[in-house]
Amino acid sequence: MGELTIGAFARASRLSPKALRLYDELGLLTPARVDGTTGYRYYVEAQLPRARLVAWLRRVGMPLARIGEVCDLYETDPPAAGLVIGAYWARVETETAARRDLVTFLVDQLSGKPAGKGVEEMSDMRMRYAAGTDRGLVRSVNQDTAYAGARLLAVADGFGADGARASGAAVDALVALEESVRGADVLNGLADAVDRVNRVNREGSSGDSGTTLTAMLWTGSRLALVHVGDTRAYLLRGGEVSRITHDHTLVQSMIDAGSLSAEEATSHPQRALLLRALDGGTDHARPDLRLHDVVPGDRYLLCSDGLFTVVGPDDIRRVLRTAAEPADAVSELIALALAGGGPDNVACAVADTVMDGAADGVTV
Repeated sequence: MGELTIGAFARASRLSPKALRLYDELGLLTPARVDGTTGYRYYVEAQLPRARLVAWLRRVGMPLARIGEVCDLYETDPPAAGLVIGAYWARVETETAARRDLVTFLVDQLSGKPAGKGVEEMSDMRMRYAAGTDRGLVRSVNQDTAYAGARLLAVADGFGADGARASGAAVDALVALEESVRGADVLNGLADAVDRVNRVNREGSSGDSGTTLTAMLWTGSRLALVHVGDTRAYLLRGGEVSRITHDHTLVQSMIDAGSLSAEEATSHPQRALLLRALDGGTDHARPDLRLHDVVPGDRYLLCSDGLFTVVGPDDIRRVLRTAAEPADAVSELIALALAGGGPDNVACAVADTVMDGAADGVTV
């Protein structure tokens, strides 16, 4: 098979010679031969499929490190590489939607229109809310914390020797924002609170301790969502239940990559391994921050993994659809977790958006 000069290979692969030199330096696309005297790079036609895949993946914006992984997988298992690309793009679309929400929010704030077009102001809506936790039937200590208020829902799941303190501190940091932070400052307030909690965990906890956190803070006609770890948020709207958070776990990353099914994940031996948490680490604490429009009639559920790993999705949907009040939903969901063996602490917070009546809430 004849060799191709870098120029000829660049034209055939639709990559520039400059890009080819960079990919050689990174080990992403190594020439078949480099002339020892001139330093000229030579390639062979068999390298074209990999090079063209690199070109396409660069066009969709995939990071170079990820491209190398996909290309290596492509050479041994092309269908699996296709699944990884699909999972990557699904994540890009999710993050793009989040950025679009942020842009809309900022435009509305700067133009003096805090409510989304055609959406009721939050001041015209009220929240009914409830929260509860239970130690479960196996654990000796309850390290879950749940909170529900007129503007804030929060659930945190602590772990390690100081887990109870970590989860409580995370929720307390957000409760302090409920009356003090509004409008365009809400996302910055949530991010700053998470940073403070993580810093406290780094400075004051034992090395194996930390917490997950999922919380919603209402502002205008939207809610700001902060999420890190594997606590979850669900939305019931129009009779349909959807999950609006993405687990930061090893098994979820395997599901995203197509190497594990959702059914297989429930029994995976590393299903509890977190990729992100407020554990004092600087690399693991980056939260997801999102904005969602609030619609009258919405019902929101925040919960720890002590609920959704025991209570199946059909039962969660049924309770959210049929419970008359948030307190009823919280009580029934915790009872179902205990009836399923209660192997872990369980925490729930539920809120309904309504257009009439005063906001009310209870702790179960």
